[in-house]
Amino acid sequence: MVRNAGHRAGPVAGSGPVWALGCMSGTSLDGVDAAMVLTDGQRILDFGPTAFRPYSAGERAVLAAALGLWPGDPGVAAAAEVVEIAHCELLSRFSGADLVGFHGQTLAHDPQGGRTHQAGDGEVLARALDLPVVWDFRSADMRMGGQGAPLAPFYHFACAGRIGATAPLAFLNLGGVGNLTFVDPARSAPEAPGALLAFDTGPANAPVNDLMQARRGLAQDEGGALAAGGAVDDAVLEAFLDHPFFWKMPPKSLDRNAFHALFDRVAGLADADAAATLTAACAAAVARGMEHLPARPARMLVGGGGRHNATLMGMLAARLPGIAVEPVEAAGLDGDMLEAQAFAFLAVRALHGLPTSCPGTTGVAAAVGGARISRPA
Repeated sequence: MVRNAGHRAGPVAGSGPVWALGCMSGTSLDGVDAAMVLTDGQRILDFGPTAFRPYSAGERAVLAAALGLWPGDPGVAAAAEVVEIAHCELLSRFSGADLVGFHGQTLAHDPQGGRTHQAGDGEVLARALDLPVVWDFRSADMRMGGQGAPLAPFYHFACAGRIGATAPLAFLNLGGVGNLTFVDPARSAPEAPGALLAFDTGPANAPVNDLMQARRGLAQDEGGALAAGGAVDDAVLEAFLDHPFFWKMPPKSLDRNAFHALFDRVAGLADADAAATLTAACAAAVARGMEHLPARPARMLVGGGGRHNATLMGMLAARLPGIAVEPVEAAGLDGDMLEAQAFAFLAVRALHGLPTSCPGTTGVAAAVGGARISRPA
C-alpha cells in the first residue's frame, strides 16, 4: 500500500525543497521501485512513501528479449510500452509529488561507444501523470566523455550527510550489476575533488537470476539458499577475474550482459555449484574493486536485492576483513528504494541546474548536470 504523503503538489520553481517522486527499474528486471524524497537537491530533508510494482513473467520476457537492443530495433517499442505502462500504473498511486525523476529501463549501455539506451518516454509519463518528468539522465554526461554511469553516487554523498557520517565509507549496490561508491563526507560537495569515487564492480545478481530462470523457472536464488549448498569452481572464478575490466582504472561502467561468458562457463556445473560460483564471482569482483579506493573504509553499506542473499553477504564479509559489511538498513536507510530515491534527488538537482556527475563518478571531463524535462500540456 502507498500512503498519502499528506501534502499538496506545489509549483516547481526556485531552489527550495520539493517533494520528488523517483522511480527505478533495474537490470535484474524484477519490477519498478518508486519513492518520494523531500529535497533541495543538496540535502535529504525527509523520506516519503514507497511502493513496488513487479513485472509479470510476460513483461519480463518482453524486456529480456530487448536487452542489448537500440532504438528502432525490433522489440524495442514493445519493451518501451511495458516500461511506460508499469511506471504509470505505479506512479499514479502516489499523491503530493511536485515532479517525477524517471530513469527508464536500461536495455543497452556502450560507454566505449558513447551511447546508452533506456526504454521509456518521459513525455508519455508527463501527460499521463500531469506532472513534470525529469528523464534521460545519462546522455549529457556521455556527450562530455563520461561513462554515463553510475549516477547514484551524488545521492550517496547526501545519504552520508543524512546519517551523520564523518569518516570515509563505501556504498555498494547489488542489482543486476554491482556498483561501488567511495564517499568522503568531509568534502564540501559531491563534485569536490576527492569527495567521490564510483564505478561498476562487475556482475552482481544478473548471472544468478538468469541461471535460476533458465534452470528452475525461478526469478532468483532466494536468500542464496541454492548457492549455500554448492561448491565454487575455482577455475571458473580464476578465469573470470582475468577479464581486462578488472585491471581498468575507474571510473568504469558495464552493460548487464558484458560478462555473459561467465554464464556460459558454468553451463556444465550442477545447479548448486553453478549458483555458488556465480555468487562468488560477484563477491570477488567487489573485493577486486576495493583495491582501487583511495582509502580503506571501515564500513560498507549494501543496497539492492543482493543484500538479502545471506550467502553473498557472507562471501563479501570473508573477502573484506576489517570492514563492517552491513545492509543499508543498519544506517536507517531503505535498501530496496535507495536507487529510486536517488533519481528523485537527481531530478531536483537537474531542475536546479546542479551537477549530477563528475570526473570521480563517471570519468566525465568536468562536473555536469542535465536531463530532459517534460511538462504536461
